[in-house]
Order: sequence, then C-alpha cells, then structure tokens
Amino acid sequence: MTLRIDTITVGAFEENAYLVLDDAAGRAVLIDPGAEPQRLLDAVSRSGATLDAIWVTHPHVDHVGAIAAIKRTVNVPVFLHPDGERLYHTAAEQGRLFGLHVEPPPAADRAMREGGTVVVGGYEFAVMETPGHAPGHVVIHGHGVAFVGDCLFAGSIGRTDLPMSNAPDLVRSLERICELGDDVVAYPGHGPATTIGREKATNPFLTGTARIPGGSA
Repeated sequence: MTLRIDTITVGAFEENAYLVLDDAAGRAVLIDPGAEPQRLLDAVSRSGATLDAIWVTHPHVDHVGAIAAIKRTVNVPVFLHPDGERLYHTAAEQGRLFGLHVEPPPAADRAMREGGTVVVGGYEFAVMETPGHAPGHVVIHGHGVAFVGDCLFAGSIGRTDLPMSNAPDLVRSLERICELGDDVVAYPGHGPATTIGREKATNPFLTGTARIPGGSA
C-alpha cells in the first residue's frame, strides 16, 4: 500500500483541502473541500483514483463550501460529527458575512464520533473529538499523520473568538493532540504541515509563553 497526501490550497481563506489516496488500491477521499470544487474534482481525476467520501474536520464555511458542487458531480457520502450539524447548515450565511456566495451543503450522510474510524482503501484512521475552535471539530489520525483542521497550526492555534467557539474546550483538545506523538505530522486547515514535536517545542501557545484568550493555558 502507498499512502499519498496531496495538499490543495483553495479559496479566499487559503484553506488546505486534502486529497488522501491509497495509490495501490486506487481509492481516495477529500478532507475539508472548502472552495474551488472543479479544481478539486480535477485533482481527483488526475490522480486516477476513485473518490469514496468527503471527511469534514469542522463545519466552518471555508472547509465545507465546495461540498454541494462536488457531491452533485460525484455522489459520495459526507462524514461529519453530529455536534457540527447546526453550524454546517449555516454555511451560506457564514459566506455572506464575508461577501461570498456559498451553496448550502447537502445533509451529512455519516457520523464521525470519538473512537470511531474512517477508511480510505487499505488505510484506517481514528477519529478524535477536538471541540473548541468549532463544535463538532474532529482530528483524523493514523499512520503517522493527523489532519488537525483549525485546532493547531505551525506556530499558532485556532481562533476562539468566533460564534460557538469555546476556549477551555480548545485547551483540552490541544492537550489531547499533543499526546499523539512527537513524530506525527500535523496537516492543518491553513498554512504548512508541521509535527507535533516541533509545535510542543516552539509553538508559544503550547510552551506557555502565549495564553489562549479565555482559556486556562
């Protein structure tokens, strides 16, 4: 088996959508298709793989804005944590706040929950509930990688001043993410990939030199 991760940065928010492939099996999933649906579909086509699903780390507009168009072209199931449903269905309203036209995403098909797993080809990933930046936020991890959404960035962390955000929850979620292992590569919703160990050593919000507003650390 060969696991491949293609980062495709899309939209006005420069959000990282991820095409995750088992090259040997010819199967793929899209994580957080936030904008530019045709560009994402073209990437799937170029890969030669069959798209099996869309996985959503959290339901902010910049992570779900392309789902409707993609699903209309390739009718694959959308995986979302149930706690994110309410925010997910406000995607069009979220877009309007930024002057963007966003097609409302279709209903999610499958629930991701703590302790559950999701699969692409021969690769199985675990689901970890990581609320704080948004309700229903999850981290999808396994095989030495973690798709951390907007919890953790290279040198920073997710915002907690947005509607339905919760700083104490994010503090606890970051503690859990840090337990995944120093060598785990973290693929964030924005910016470059990093490692858990690098962030534990240098990220001011994890070393204690910067305080999460409203949090306890």
